[in-house]
This record gives sequence, structure tokens and C-alpha cells, in this order.
Amino acid sequence: MQNEEQQQRPVLTRMGRRSDKIAGRKGKSDMAKTKTYGKYGKLIQMAARAGADPISNLKLADLMILAKELGVPKEIVDRNIKKAGDKASADFQDVQYEAYGPGGTGFIIECFTDNVNRSAGDVKAAITKSGCKNAEPGSVMFTFQRAGQILVTNTTEDAVFEAAMEAGADDVVGVHPEEEGQPSTSYKVFTSVEEFINAKKKLISLGFKVDQEATGLVYKPNAAVEVDDEAFAKCEALLDKLLAVDDVDGVYSNCDGLEI
Repeated sequence: MQNEEQQQRPVLTRMGRRSDKIAGRKGKSDMAKTKTYGKYGKLIQMAARAGADPISNLKLADLMILAKELGVPKEIVDRNIKKAGDKASADFQDVQYEAYGPGGTGFIIECFTDNVNRSAGDVKAAITKSGCKNAEPGSVMFTFQRAGQILVTNTTEDAVFEAAMEAGADDVVGVHPEEEGQPSTSYKVFTSVEEFINAKKKLISLGFKVDQEATGLVYKPNAAVEVDDEAFAKCEALLDKLLAVDDVDGVYSNCDGLEI
């Protein structure tokens, strides 16, 4: 029979680890939200260059509706519509960078930027400062595939799996639950790029709750790469440094268990 001190220590350790995990997830969630706000601000700014009135500019109107659904603050929307009138501002463009992580892992970094030289410099600096290597275009990309990702929440595996197959999905992956030992209640539904829109509409029509912030086109790894604790910590450090770069809108990795 354990004494009182021995009984308490494991509980405190578990609680501490759980708190750290929840805090880490919250931090990543907050960062993802900031990235979403920034990306939609840029998209709205680009669309508004064809006209700041959403009544006559349907593309702008659609983006404003989606931004509202995602909770993008009105001041960000208004500020970027105003910026669209600045003739000196450069156009935004999509660019991707690739990196080799530790233990045979790979990373793809997406940017939506108005200054490619700045983005390239900032991203490559983040990679090298993390002790990782910049990769030539295509050298990591071939280990991923472009896919649609739909994050379904507050459901069960059986329910979402059956609905996902009906919607034409290719794969369903559970999201790690906050409570250790508890079943997942959130699932990533992966589709082909062509089936993404229809699958999302189908799942919503069936009554599933879709997290719009985490739903979109992604780079899905062909296979996860398992690494030891030291390499995993380095992957986490690289991810954090990349997400801290203003121009970075998305990061994808094949590191098994890395939450992005």
C-alpha cells in the first residue's frame, strides 16, 4: 500500500503534463486563428481592388461572408478594404518553401505574401536557426499530396466514418483528445481536391458541425514518420519558429504526432 506522498506525486505529474498539453494546444489554436485573420485580410484586400462595394463585387461579398463565419474581426475587414485603395501596394501571391526536419521528416511552408524576397529570407532563417535544412523545390513535396481537409467536431467515429464515405471522402483521421484516455470527438475528413466542396456541403447537410477555420485545402503526408523524443522536440521548435513568421499562412509536416 502506497503512502500519502507516493499517491499524490503521480497525480500532480499527470495534471502538470495535461495542463502543459492543453496550454500548448491553446497557444497553437490562438496562432492558427491569427493566421486565419491575416490570410483573409490579404484575400479581402486583393478582392477589394476590383471594387470596395460588396454589392457589385461578388468575390469580395463572398469573402466577407466567409470571414464573418470564421470570426474575423470587422476592423480587420474594414482596414484591408481601405488598404486596397493604395495604388503603391504590391499584389499578393502564393509561394511554398520546403524543409528537411530531423529524423527524416519533411515540412512544407505556405506563404501568401506581397514581398517574396522578405518571405524567403524570413522562412529560410527560421529553418536554419532551428538546426534544420532548407530543401530544393519538389524534394519534400513529392512525399505529400494535395487534399481537402474537413474538420468535424462533437461526433463519434462510427457516425463520421459512415457519413464521410457517403460524402465521397478518402480517409478519416481522429484528432487527439484533450483528456488522456478519452475517445476522440473531432475528426479530420480527407477528400480529393475535386470532391472537397461537395463533401463539405454533404457533411453539413447531414447535421455535422464543421470547424471552418481548420477546413480547406492542405498538404497531406503520404506516410507519417515516427521520430524519437529529441527529434520530435526539434520538429516542434521548427514549427513554432515558422508560425511566428508573419508571411507564413500554413505549415505541413509528416512528423507523426506533431499537432499543426
